[in-house]
Amino acid sequence: MASIKLIQEAPISLSELKEKLSEIETRDKELSFRANKVKDHLNKLVRLDKKSASELKEKLISLDVPRLKDRQIIKIVDILPEDLEDLRAVFTGEVTTITQENMEKIVGAVKPFVQKSKPKK
Repeated sequence: MASIKLIQEAPISLSELKEKLSEIETRDKELSFRANKVKDHLNKLVRLDKKSASELKEKLISLDVPRLKDRQIIKIVDILPEDLEDLRAVFTGEVTTITQENMEKIVGAVKPFVQKSKPKK
């Protein structure tokens, strides 16, 4: 049996995953059973298109919040926390501590994207 070698690991947003699945579906004409299940979930969960998600990601990176990791940024992009309480939930179980001031900056950066996102179903 061939072994798979992991070359690179990087977090991607749900919007990016949705687009990748669309590319695979176009290429292969049909998705596997599991891929179809993932696509169904993504259609229900994804609130931003890839362009908006990338814009938000860049905006969050530009805030230069100390100790904020890429995977946490992606989680923020996917969840779109609307207030400090929602944002704190993102960091539940994390060792990372973010100051109140930086959390307010993050929520402020996310707010315009929440307003133009697809409504939750």
